[in-house]
Amino acid sequence: MDTISLLMQGFAVALSPESIMFAVAGAILGTLIGALPGLGPANGVAILIPLAFSLGLSPTSSLILLTSVYAGAMYGGRISSILLNIPGDEPAMMTCLDGYPMALKGKAAEALAISAIASFIGSFIATIGLVILAPILAKFALKFGPSEYFALFALAFATLGGITGKNQFKTLMAAAIGLMIATVGIDISTGVQRYTFNTLELFEGVDFIIAIVGLFAISELLFFLERHAGDGLKQVAINKLKLSAKDIIKVLPASIRGALLGFVSGVLPGAGASLGSFISYTLEKRTSDKGEFGHGDPRGVAAPEAGNNGAASGALVPMLTLGVPGSGTTAVLLAMLISLNISPGPMLFQQNADLVWGVIAAMFVGNLVLLLLNIPMVGIFVKLLSIPPKYLMPIVTLIASVGIYSVSHSALDLYFMVGFGVAGYIFRKVDIPLVPIILGMLLGPEMEKSLRHALVLSDGDWGVLFNSGLSIGLWTVAILGLVLPIVVGPIVRAKMARSKNSTS
Repeated sequence: MDTISLLMQGFAVALSPESIMFAVAGAILGTLIGALPGLGPANGVAILIPLAFSLGLSPTSSLILLTSVYAGAMYGGRISSILLNIPGDEPAMMTCLDGYPMALKGKAAEALAISAIASFIGSFIATIGLVILAPILAKFALKFGPSEYFALFALAFATLGGITGKNQFKTLMAAAIGLMIATVGIDISTGVQRYTFNTLELFEGVDFIIAIVGLFAISELLFFLERHAGDGLKQVAINKLKLSAKDIIKVLPASIRGALLGFVSGVLPGAGASLGSFISYTLEKRTSDKGEFGHGDPRGVAAPEAGNNGAASGALVPMLTLGVPGSGTTAVLLAMLISLNISPGPMLFQQNADLVWGVIAAMFVGNLVLLLLNIPMVGIFVKLLSIPPKYLMPIVTLIASVGIYSVSHSALDLYFMVGFGVAGYIFRKVDIPLVPIILGMLLGPEMEKSLRHALVLSDGDWGVLFNSGLSIGLWTVAILGLVLPIVVGPIVRAKMARSKNSTS
């Protein structure tokens, strides 16, 4: 009953005019960003964080805006997948398998409508799961001591690559780079300067918001410049929507199954939306009658869309309750929380109940807004795909630059942003993932603090890190998280590639 009453209080926050305005704005912006191939939700949220700061939004309004952008980008990724056969982001790849063939058959409008309904079902069911599971996990996390938290952070780094990651070594190397950057500044325990080179601006460390905008937004701009993308993309024409109640009922089971599988994938460390989308599609293809999977079956659109949207909401569970992000986008949201002096973790539900339940309630509102927007307004969103990137990317860069400068009023921060952008471009060229770098910067200080606290309590005995069943369990999962991707990962990626090639 406490959960229901808290959720009702959250709806009182979420249904205020200001919250609804930001939910609608975030849904529209997120869908537009998600529709652009290559940007994706992490980039969208990263670009808009400086804007939220420059507008002086309250923590609740900022998070409602950015979580709505997150959800909207997950919705929007299906538009380019269906109309262009180009996934808006990696989780939307499986939607191409049946979405694009439906579009070629003159059923683009039906494919877009089915994907919107499935996305709504996936997000709605996963948000219910978030309401149920998050408070339970938060209470359980209160049992964590410093050694358990250190093991938890190690688990987060060990599972960063996930099952679908390409190279576990490069993922760990990226995490190490993030941890190294996190050590810059004055040591809070000893007061000693570390890697500051007597530069005043580095005394407080490197601002991870600057790093996020540089690594994601500026590096994406550099990729656009490299490709000399001057022309828009030509998409399949959209027909008049002819979707019956029978068509919707047919895809409901696939949507529900995909939502449940996606939610579990989002909650589990290292799984994420890509795996949720893949498992949902594969299971639906194997358990359903043969139909026309790979040639325009509506269930092949509904299952992966419900899966990746369910995983997006599921990834918020570990972020809110443990302070450990479950996806790249939640890592960016975690940075936003920390920059607002809000500590994610088990105490968040007690110390900032209004904020966390307001955001959760706003997710229900945002999903409904997205459903209502996406079906009638999909033609407007699609027109964005025909706008040449040479007009869009300067606007993105301008928003990021003005937002960063408005926060600190320091030109040096702009240089840092560009520097991180160049570094991000180089890392992406050599296939070094960017999310582990951000996660290392975010979790590094807390990881160091937990290790020091544990060693102080044990008088320097390193065995304290393994002195409880909970710690041993976390270390075991961390080891499995390192080993399984090496063994299972190539098999999963090979199957995903075969599924893609067989229908291309």
